[in-house]
Amino acid sequence: MEQLNIAVIIKLEPDFSEGNVSYNPDGTLNRAETKNTLGPHSAIAAHAAFFGKVMYGAKVSIGTMGPPIADLALQQAQEISDAEELHLYSDRLFAGADTLGTAEVLKTGIHKMKEKMDIVFSGHRASDGETGQTGPQTAWKLGFTFLGNVISYTINMETRTIRAKRLISLQGTPNIIEEIEAPLPVFISIDPTYKSSFDKISQRLAFHKYKKEAGERADNYKDYFTMFNAQELGVDETLVGLPGSPTIVYKVERVPKSTATRKAEVIDGSDPEQIKKVVTKMKEALDAMVIK
Repeated sequence: MEQLNIAVIIKLEPDFSEGNVSYNPDGTLNRAETKNTLGPHSAIAAHAAFFGKVMYGAKVSIGTMGPPIADLALQQAQEISDAEELHLYSDRLFAGADTLGTAEVLKTGIHKMKEKMDIVFSGHRASDGETGQTGPQTAWKLGFTFLGNVISYTINMETRTIRAKRLISLQGTPNIIEEIEAPLPVFISIDPTYKSSFDKISQRLAFHKYKKEAGERADNYKDYFTMFNAQELGVDETLVGLPGSPTIVYKVERVPKSTATRKAEVIDGSDPEQIKKVVTKMKEALDAMVIK
């Protein structure tokens, strides 16, 4: 049976959890002095790829565009997905790229991978961009069918088709689950709610086998790692970086902290007088909301 080949595009992002984001004097993000990590949505995409490895014995490859320190994100994603191939696309020419310029680099990088891809995964969005555009634009450039907000998937290896469930809104109604079938290859933007499920003993045994292998590979990730500059990648220089980016981010600003205007009052629930006081205030608030 023909092998299933999966690629994942990921991103190194600022670690906002520790609140230590650094900015340059012009207001742009200082990535060199900001702690970075694998983006949380990229991690979910890596988990989705690992599901393909456990269930179907897929070969997994990972690609990212970024500075040389982005190899950290590749290592973290490999530890999740047990990837056999890691690509970093790094060149000053790529600096300042918007999502369209980034998609061009990623598309070219995916074509550079050793295998022809059946599925490409991306996260739903990046926490430092919040556009959700890089995945769909990369799918468009690849010419792959795009499936967004996927919460689960299965593959028919004989017919080379995928059946996926998507979490969508339909005519204003949220949380509708749509089931869709498509021939491979496809590009999947994985939903933040995605969780892998392994129900059979054989699947759980395969999970532990590949998880152990993933840790060993991540400890020696440089053995699977290749970095490409613009020339080695063979990109069209007019389609990447600032020349290939119709969107320009002028600067990034901190969101100012507002001054607290509300006060909290602790009420003793066993005191009837205090309960009456609360009910009175609630009645006053409700009366104020009624248009007379």
